Amino acid sequence: MPRRPQDRGRYPLSLRRHPVRWDQQRPTWRQARPAVIAEALKRAQARPSGNWFVVGASRDVRGDRPLSGTVAGQEVVVWRTADGRLAAGPGVCPHLGAPLADSPVRCGTLVCHWHGLALDGAPFAGWEPLPVHDDGVLVWVRLDPVGGEAPLDAPVVPPRPEPARSVAAVYTGVGVCEPEDVVANRLDPWHGAWFHPYSFVDLTVVGTPGGDGTDQGGADADDGFTVDVSFKVAGRLVVPVRAVFTTPGPRTVVMRITEGEGRGSVVETHATPLGPDERGRPRTTVVEAVVASSERPGFAVARRMAPVLRRFMEATAGRLWRDDLAYAERRWQLRSTGRFPG
Repeated sequence: MPRRPQDRGRYPLSLRRHPVRWDQQRPTWRQARPAVIAEALKRAQARPSGNWFVVGASRDVRGDRPLSGTVAGQEVVVWRTADGRLAAGPGVCPHLGAPLADSPVRCGTLVCHWHGLALDGAPFAGWEPLPVHDDGVLVWVRLDPVGGEAPLDAPVVPPRPEPARSVAAVYTGVGVCEPEDVVANRLDPWHGAWFHPYSFVDLTVVGTPGGDGTDQGGADADDGFTVDVSFKVAGRLVVPVRAVFTTPGPRTVVMRITEGEGRGSVVETHATPLGPDERGRPRTTVVEAVVASSERPGFAVARRMAPVLRRFMEATAGRLWRDDLAYAERRWQLRSTGRFPG
């Protein structure tokens, strides 16, 4: 059993004194009960989203072109108007259907590159704006016909570390699956040290939603998975933490570090339906926000190197998601052919 992480040690790194080889670690298949994962997924899907969907990173809303995306087959564009507010709406020009994603922004106005139709964010020539929200890390668009729920004025954004004391990075990837397959992947923490041995070691799930007699994770364990795990740095050097996985919405899973180095840091995984591919298979966009924080004085130095640190964080998330998207795609493939055993 891994040592329970402390809130803060003298050094950020620990040395694994008795490392266990990958093939000799304790199997987790008995603990990773399909019914537990399925029930957690069902509860997540029952939570309201208010019809809000993540379309990308806030920093990708540039001054010269829009941020674009597709939600359930609907093209959307987001840009910043002359007075600095966000504007969003359909990505299809109402005149002759030009892709507004390819059009430039000039002085806060989105100008169609086919015939010059200019949009300042207000209704015009058949183009209607959409509700949009910038939470400082991610941009959300509300699509009521797609979500089909009672709309909310703003999306459900989980608490994060203060921007002045953190570094945020955003990874985006696409998989042939549905949002539930992405969420189900995150609601199976038992696979971490087996499927991602280059990143995670000494993983033990110490609490599951509702409790199973082993819960030690505090209040969040009532509706989340509590995990003791070590992030692998190099060789035997690791960072042991306790983390809790929760689902504030039907397409969102949040991992929050509650003990150990980086306490309060979060990883938000958002799954947005993209629409079918040319073969009719569903596609899902994964937008993952990693918001890292630390109370150590040295983190202030790291923050001054935020662009470099951000690229490292995005690369780390990308490596994990190459595996996890394959996991989600496999799950959808089995579900769609009636072969999924879970």
